Amino acid sequence: MSSKAGKAKKAKGGGTGTVVNNRRAFHDYHVMETYTAGIVLTGTEIKSIRAGKMSINEGFAKIENNEVFLYGSQIAPYEQGNIHNHAQNRTRKLLLSKREIKQMQAKVQEKGLTLIPLKVFFKGPWVKVELGVCQGKKLHDKRDTLKAKDAKRQIDRALKERS
Repeated sequence: MSSKAGKAKKAKGGGTGTVVNNRRAFHDYHVMETYTAGIVLTGTEIKSIRAGKMSINEGFAKIENNEVFLYGSQIAPYEQGNIHNHAQNRTRKLLLSKREIKQMQAKVQEKGLTLIPLKVFFKGPWVKVELGVCQGKKLHDKRDTLKAKDAKRQIDRALKERS
């Protein structure tokens, strides 16, 4: 009986939640739509991601031959890895349905949008990437966003002081 209880606990606590957020993407881009994709990884990459050693700040995705690939993401080499450790900046394949890939391809080609990874998270034992179909912001848009954030922060402070 104790082995069943141990398995249940392991399954419950088995890596849920966000590992990496790309906060810069929300500053530099307007996010039009989001998609959730699986990612093809090796064993040492999974262990490094569980340790939180991943960066997607300079990452982007491209559609090539009806497949989606993630470029520019960095997963640090696993510290206890051996000679078969993974390359830090390799291209990684993303797993999406054909319908989703066709929708993304149409949007990227027509409107000049780009695919940016917004966050990496665990869904059960699987690592998922949230891709955003994004359009670049102009400098004045970034300034407007910062002004709106500051105004909201000041309003929240004023309301907090009153109560």
